Amino acid sequence: MQHLPGVGPKTAQRLALHILRRSEDEVKALANALLEAKQQVGYCSVCFHLSAEPVCEICRTPSRDSQTICVVADSRDVIALEKTREYRGKYHVLGGLISPMDGIGPEQLHIQPLIRRVKQQNIAEVIMAISPSVEGETTTLYVGHLLKHFTKVTRIAFGLPMGGDLEYADEVTLARALEGRRELD
Repeated sequence: MQHLPGVGPKTAQRLALHILRRSEDEVKALANALLEAKQQVGYCSVCFHLSAEPVCEICRTPSRDSQTICVVADSRDVIALEKTREYRGKYHVLGGLISPMDGIGPEQLHIQPLIRRVKQQNIAEVIMAISPSVEGETTTLYVGHLLKHFTKVTRIAFGLPMGGDLEYADEVTLARALEGRRELD
């Protein structure tokens, strides 16, 4: 279990001991639920978000803005953005970030399907919502460069978290916060 993201040795030990204390039926039910999820959940054929259907619920919802696509690295980002209840457009999940050090180039990501979507549909704006890491910046600039010939490309603003102190913020975060400033209402 220590191989799961965010699970260290102590948490892995607690989970293992918890499972060992459960009845055999409970452990079988958990194992079957995991196998069933692995077998039934795949990727949306349109946006590459996780889905138990060929086309995910977000892509099937006609009330969503079909002229705006928010580009994210993976499905966790879609889930995080959906929790805000602010974004009402569609998504496109790249399936990772460009990372030459890890052997991940643009051809391993879902970039070409995104370009086809933008060209074939009446997309007014593509919002790049990718974390500001070195790989994230590389991916944002690469994808943005490819798409700017076909539509308006924007990126989300970066800044300080609520409750954060300026003195503890790094220079890049402060610079991004200044770049993303906007007029008070």
